[in-house]
Amino acid sequence: MLKKIQTTLLVFISILFVQIANAQDLHGTIIDKAEGTPLTGVSIKVAGINKGGISNEKGEFVITNIAAGTIHIIISHTGFEILDTSFQFTGKNSPFIIGLIAAKEELEEVIIISSSRTNSRIEDLPTKVEVLGSEEVKEENGIKPGNIASLLGDIAGIQIQQTSAATGNADMRIQGLQGKYTQILRDGMPLFGGYAGSFSILQIPPLDLQQIELVKGASSTLYGGGAIAGMLNLISKKPKLGKPEKSLTLNYSSLKETNFNSFFSGRNENIGYSLYAGTTQQKEVDVDKDGFSDVPAVKSVFVHPRFFIYGKDNSTTTLGYTLNYEDRNGGDMAVLNGKPSVAHQFFNQNKTLRNTVDGVWEKKYSDGGMLTAKANYSMMNRDIITNVFGMKGKQASWYSELAYSKKYTVHNLVMGINFNGENFTKQLPDSSLLPNDAFTTMGGFIQDDWRMNDVLTLQSGLRLDHNNTYGNFLLPRMSLMYKVNSKVTMRMGGGAGYKTPSLFNSEMDERDYHYLKGFLPGIQSEKSIGFNYDVNYKTRLNSWELTLNQTIFYNEVNHPIVYSPIKYFDPLYNSYLPTANIYQYTNEASSLSSKGMETYVQAMKAPYEIYIGYVYTDAKRNYNATNPHLPLIAKNKFATVFAYEFNEDFKMGIESSYTGKQYLDNGTSTDPYLFMAVMLKYSVGKAIFVLNCENLFDKRQNKNGSLVIPPLTNPSFPEIWAPLDGRVINLSMHLKW
Repeated sequence: MLKKIQTTLLVFISILFVQIANAQDLHGTIIDKAEGTPLTGVSIKVAGINKGGISNEKGEFVITNIAAGTIHIIISHTGFEILDTSFQFTGKNSPFIIGLIAAKEELEEVIIISSSRTNSRIEDLPTKVEVLGSEEVKEENGIKPGNIASLLGDIAGIQIQQTSAATGNADMRIQGLQGKYTQILRDGMPLFGGYAGSFSILQIPPLDLQQIELVKGASSTLYGGGAIAGMLNLISKKPKLGKPEKSLTLNYSSLKETNFNSFFSGRNENIGYSLYAGTTQQKEVDVDKDGFSDVPAVKSVFVHPRFFIYGKDNSTTTLGYTLNYEDRNGGDMAVLNGKPSVAHQFFNQNKTLRNTVDGVWEKKYSDGGMLTAKANYSMMNRDIITNVFGMKGKQASWYSELAYSKKYTVHNLVMGINFNGENFTKQLPDSSLLPNDAFTTMGGFIQDDWRMNDVLTLQSGLRLDHNNTYGNFLLPRMSLMYKVNSKVTMRMGGGAGYKTPSLFNSEMDERDYHYLKGFLPGIQSEKSIGFNYDVNYKTRLNSWELTLNQTIFYNEVNHPIVYSPIKYFDPLYNSYLPTANIYQYTNEASSLSSKGMETYVQAMKAPYEIYIGYVYTDAKRNYNATNPHLPLIAKNKFATVFAYEFNEDFKMGIESSYTGKQYLDNGTSTDPYLFMAVMLKYSVGKAIFVLNCENLFDKRQNKNGSLVIPPLTNPSFPEIWAPLDGRVINLSMHLKW
């Protein structure tokens, strides 16, 4: 018996010795194949056994205890194509020298995500992020050079809603929720909000952008309150080593809009720069000939220089400045043409001047970690001038942050702290009841992407904010990604959010500020929960690249803030009655909610590109039993895109959208309508010409009569649910050298 035990033990020890002998260290060096220079922070993963490593400052990596045999490794790094390969490993054929190939410009800009703070590929993120890459942004520069409103309106689940007939203000709504519930960032820092009203997306030109990143649903963990419906991150262009850019765009439209935009950039090993400068001139246009402008007069100037310093210690310092001036004026055409009279008095003018300075410092470490410090300060002056009311104000806003991220073998960790605030001050002359307002918020956050195995990744995050007026907010968030196979990926996630009260509502007519008396004492912040699920199927079918995506969403905002008449107690009626013409912001007792689904199919095969999408949205204000539907949200919306590339110089695109009926505030519904656009793009040498026609069928809400409700000297306007500007043709030229 003892002999059998000894024999068995000897066999076991022999097997163990063989296994140990076969277990070797996999080590090597990662370099840029074109330059021959070592790459720091490269991720190396051995598939199937959940092991990996990160290259150091010399490009070297070591992964211990790898059994000899066939191994499958995946090597990825920001700005380079992924290397996914298998080979026979004996231990004797290590160390390796592995060269990575730089990704193509278009591919790099689409797949690298800044909003996740982990610089990860879209395919590796548990949270669904939609990206409008360089090609889409570049194309929009030829179609609508003045701003990105039209481009964002092409994304499923986003509705761009005009809110003012006089000034043309627009609100961006995600998944059926109003624009105030979306956090808008510029290079990862909040910039728009408060007194900016609904001008934000109307003041950003596409030529200055590298890409646009969008997260729908609760996104408050990394960037703070306000991201209830979603988060939009506008990524500015950066200079590229050895690739200077000089470009000009000229555009003129049939609605008397002229755009001139320019962008210049360059860099060497140590320093770099970028400079955007552009101007827009839009003349007032009375499309329906009722004597009132349907398109306001607009004069704007936008300047955005940035300076980059590249340290030898893998650090980058970015310093930037932004100047944005805009003058919007709409109303009675006689007044706008300098001929006011007793019968012609109405106008609504908004002048804004924004000056912003910002700085970002990033340092990459040899172990794959990265430390980031960023800050900005913005001062905006806004002057509201009407024939019955005038108001001036200044809003200072600031944001600062210190964050650290690190890629481990199976974890992507991000943590940080931030401090931000706003200060609104009225300026004389002023006839409003509005108070001055200020707040500060301090927050800390942590998020981890845990790659549990080759098919499951769990993202969990937690944020704690303290607002000096409205207290503490704890915001958990979680997402799970399951890669069913090489073709099917499912994502599911949800989280909490909040929105502190703001004096300014993008849906409010500026004249109503005269009667607005701030917040009801004891007002609370709005709090939310949100849930998203999507499944994505991607395959190749008879040389077609086919993508199908299905998303389901649900959002609920508790105690939403609305403005309503101040009430006083009348002993005669023994009840509270509204005060005439004096309003305050108050919390509703119940909630508002939005739920629905987004479906799209995309098929690409040179020279064709086809897209078909459908969005169903059911948005309710549950506090209004009489008219529960949230106004101006289309329940059904279809969209199609067809593009054909005749050759590398000539391309055609046709877009169409069907907007179903929308409910108005009084409970009545609107007519559905069809919108179509056609674009032709032709390249000649270094110039690109674009001929574009928007609203081909000339669908207009004002087609059957004026939208102006008397008295004409100080009119009111109905809710805007369809275009007012009609058919628009523009011709642009983009020159790049």
